[in-house]
Amino acid sequence: MLPFTRRRLYWVLQVTCWGLYALLGITIFKIMGQLTVNYVLAQLCIVALNIGASHLLRAVIRRGGWLRLPVLAVVPRLLVANFLLSLVTQLLISAIMMYVVGMFKPADFSWVALFLYTLYGNFVFWLWALLYFGLHYLDSYKRAEVDKWKLLAAVQEAEMRMLKAQINPHFMFNGLNNIRALVTENPARARDMITHLSDLLRYSIQLNSTEKVTLAREVEIVEHYLALEAMQLEERLTYTLDVVPDTLNVLIPPMTLQLLVENAIKHGIAPRPDGGTIELTARLSGARLLVTVRNTGQYQPRPGHEGVGVRNARERLQLLFGSAAGLLLHNDPTTPDTVVAELHLPAGQLPQPAVAATAAVSA
Repeated sequence: MLPFTRRRLYWVLQVTCWGLYALLGITIFKIMGQLTVNYVLAQLCIVALNIGASHLLRAVIRRGGWLRLPVLAVVPRLLVANFLLSLVTQLLISAIMMYVVGMFKPADFSWVALFLYTLYGNFVFWLWALLYFGLHYLDSYKRAEVDKWKLLAAVQEAEMRMLKAQINPHFMFNGLNNIRALVTENPARARDMITHLSDLLRYSIQLNSTEKVTLAREVEIVEHYLALEAMQLEERLTYTLDVVPDTLNVLIPPMTLQLLVENAIKHGIAPRPDGGTIELTARLSGARLLVTVRNTGQYQPRPGHEGVGVRNARERLQLLFGSAAGLLLHNDPTTPDTVVAELHLPAGQLPQPAVAATAAVSA
């Protein structure tokens, strides 16, 4: 079967529409009892002439760039073109009727009749032009919609890359500051922190090339980060990770959990002389993943200043999942001095099982 190209569609519509036009005339004469072989031949000639005339009109439209003009500029051009084409076509049809088909004699020719037939032909060519312009504008609209969605996808991809680039340097800055604080006080511990940081940076570079990672890999990053922070905060930081094995293959945006844990330490535990506790839990609720990070502290956001990291995390969730995902931060109404971060998103999973399971890890 031949491919249904735009050019082929054009010719199919040309032959079909003008063929139906001729069939209408033949049907009318058949009902009136005046159908003859000569009239059928005349209709075939009319079809050929109209196809040629409308094809010439198409060439004029395309060569003159009429499709790119506003409607008010196209209408007067079509008025002239359609009338001239109708007049010439009717003159040729009259000649065929007289000298080829023999339906009437030259003495029967009437200029009034020619004028009336020209007006009728002009009306038919207007219908053809409306159909042609309508199909073109519909096709252009569809292509514009496709281009718009392609552009939107490109913008969203660029936004995603920008948001990732904002999160990773923020994390690196905090890690390097922690190492700098221990270089002179405890070089051995500083070396251990550099090892943890190098592992974290390697993971972050690998994960930054994809939009989603498994929860298992994200938890692994969080464990590296907490071990790094525990070296500096010592007994001021305690943490537990309670991740149900069924959740480990769920896909989430990279660095999301690390950001929540980092904020918990930076804003909740590090400023407190006695430190505090971080509890991370992950559960499945139907077809949704629920991740909760609880930490010691007080959530006191300023309106419009919730932080670059949290804002970027919400924007990433919006780009990837739309309204199906969300991130909430609030104080626990039942436990004093406790901040709760709740992440919920669709539980899309990889088909293969997780390589490793993490459950109830504590330090």
